[in-house]
Amino acid sequence: MRAHTLERLAAWDRVLCRRFNRASEFAVLRVVLVAASRLGNGIFWYALMGALLVWGGEHALAAVAHMFGMGIACTAVYKGLKTGTSRKRPYAAQPGITLCAAPLDQYSFPSGHTLHATALSLVVLTYYPVLFWLLIPFSVLVALSRVVLGLHYPSDVLAGAAIGATLAGASAWRVF
Repeated sequence: MRAHTLERLAAWDRVLCRRFNRASEFAVLRVVLVAASRLGNGIFWYALMGALLVWGGEHALAAVAHMFGMGIACTAVYKGLKTGTSRKRPYAAQPGITLCAAPLDQYSFPSGHTLHATALSLVVLTYYPVLFWLLIPFSVLVALSRVVLGLHYPSDVLAGAAIGATLAGASAWRVF
């Protein structure tokens, strides 16, 4: 019974992946999501760190240090998991999935972009809740982009978000 349930979940994951990927046919949406994905490579987070330092000066040092440490922790966790699971990306494993952006690495599970976006957004929101209006929509776009662009399964994105939230929560608990 357990194997049957897991196979049904995997089939659901593949079906959702194909459905989301079909949205990449809409040029405007594809352009927006490619931009979000590229910004999620790190550019957005580095720019935010710089802006916080310029805007907040000495007060921002704790937040930026926390973000920097969280980024290192997230990278270590997702690289370890990707190497350990070796799950092929949807465009490589399923016919009919259109790849719309170059992957940063070979494997799919978990979504490192979503993991970082979730963890870093939660860390920043701990210090600057007023940035909710910027960080939550951006993080949702990053997560959505990964599936629509053919780079991840929905389960990769959900796992990335859960791991990112767990890491952010653990780090906030230790800091505050």
